[in-house]
Amino acid sequence: MFSIFKKNPTKKLNKLLSIKLEQAMHAQRNGDIRTYSQLSFEADQIDQQIAKIEAQNTDSHLNKN
Repeated sequence: MFSIFKKNPTKKLNKLLSIKLEQAMHAQRNGDIRTYSQLSFEADQIDQQIAKIEAQNTDSHLNKN
């Protein structure tokens, strides 16, 4: 009923993912492969969290119908 007031949990994670990927790109361009690898790993973890949340949301919408 009040779903318009419900925060989108993936919005914050998508923003964080975008920031991590940009930081990784800059590290790669500067030749800092170690930092690039770490940031890419963190971005992958965030992406997996987003996928998990979206899968849960999809499952809950399917169960309502």
